[in-house]
Amino acid sequence: MMRIFIAFEGSFEAFDVEAHTSVGAIKQMVKKEDKPTLYVFNAVTKEMMPIMENTSILDKKVSDLRRLVTLRCGFPVGVYCLRTPAGLEMYDRNTLKDYQTDIGTTLRLDVWDGWKEFLMGCLLGQKPKVQRYLSKEGPVLKYQKRVALYIAAFHGHTELTEWALKQGVQPHEAVGVHPYRAWCYEALHADVSNCPIHAAAEAGQLLILKAFVNCSVLCLVCKNAAGQSPLAIASKHQRKDCVLYLLSKMWSTVSFLKLSVPMRIYIKIKQWILRAQNRRCHESQLGRARVSGAKVGDTVMVDGFTKPKMTSKSWHKAEDKSWQTAQSKPPPCKQQLIRKPPDSLPTSQRDTSKQIVTFPSLGDAKSLSEVQSHQQENQKKIPATARKEKHIKNPYLPQVPLPPVSRVDYAHPLFYRAPPRADPLLRSLFTSFSEHSGRTPCENAIYCLAVASAFKEKRWLQQLEIARVLAKRSISNLTIKGGPAKCEN
Repeated sequence: MMRIFIAFEGSFEAFDVEAHTSVGAIKQMVKKEDKPTLYVFNAVTKEMMPIMENTSILDKKVSDLRRLVTLRCGFPVGVYCLRTPAGLEMYDRNTLKDYQTDIGTTLRLDVWDGWKEFLMGCLLGQKPKVQRYLSKEGPVLKYQKRVALYIAAFHGHTELTEWALKQGVQPHEAVGVHPYRAWCYEALHADVSNCPIHAAAEAGQLLILKAFVNCSVLCLVCKNAAGQSPLAIASKHQRKDCVLYLLSKMWSTVSFLKLSVPMRIYIKIKQWILRAQNRRCHESQLGRARVSGAKVGDTVMVDGFTKPKMTSKSWHKAEDKSWQTAQSKPPPCKQQLIRKPPDSLPTSQRDTSKQIVTFPSLGDAKSLSEVQSHQQENQKKIPATARKEKHIKNPYLPQVPLPPVSRVDYAHPLFYRAPPRADPLLRSLFTSFSEHSGRTPCENAIYCLAVASAFKEKRWLQQLEIARVLAKRSISNLTIKGGPAKCEN
């Protein structure tokens, strides 16, 4: 064995060769150069990631490649997909050969629509940016918080880690999968069960690892999809500092007032207590309806059938309105309800322009045709500007909550109901109510809706029920104080 030095353009390299090695073999040693087997373009960071693996990876499944990509960029496998140069989504159960993937092929990494800015904030550790682009949809919001903690643990962002822990995310809790994919558990990647503690151990983030263990000692025995503990993961990736810390914690003791317990025994006691709590919670919910997976009305993703939602659209271009933040609230709706009269009415009573539907008072109502003719005469006498002011003069009208806008394309029919007869008792009751409250029954209904709109945590139908109860009580209070109804009774 001898050592030779080969110089080229001011630099030289040492080679250990056998004495009988030919010059041609030495030239091949110098000529050899490692080139990436594949390239992956990250649509979030706009960077090209070389995959320096053996060519045997081309015979493996897409799930194996995605595991390598996660180790490179720190993204959980549930937030992205891989696409061929032609834009075809690559599914985990298929092999790379199934997509005609060859050496040097450039694949594309796409994320969920509306997530680019959120994921970029996670990569940079910018907590305000992460908070700004969180989803307003409950299940998606919980999933985003777990994703944020995973990425922060991988890249060592302490501020973002502290924020996610305060949000209630557990470091030994699996990141899981997007709620749109939660129902198809059979086709999910095995690594969706990985936790933030595993990401910290893989990347060798010692400070994050200490924060996680201080948060919960269960992190020490939390296992990933391959059944490896954080200690085994850190040892596999040669994270010496993390290995020493985890070993010291595993062999430490937990001291109480008059007792010291080894860490392994303490963890088993902790697990036993949690199992008992979960069983008790399960028994208390036996009488309730338990729903798992997708529910009616939830958005689900079916591979190859539904419209793709992982095309890396920016937050501003995403079609889903649930990505809107509190800063971008829509302006209040102040338009009047506009409907077209039915075709069944006579031609003389039709108006080609849009009409504002108003309701007659109960005391003056006798018949439908008489009400309609009376309304048309008043509309002709009053100028357009005066009519507009008449309809919007109620101060409570802009505060009335409206139900979500229907996206149904067909028009709903307009229903008419004949008003009740002008009963003297009923007419006197509403006349007395207007005198005492200063509002007509219609204005009182609008007022009750405006008051009910303060309960913003309630749904619209629940707010409507609250307004109905308020209106009913306002009439009841009038009768109790000595109204005409009491006199008649």
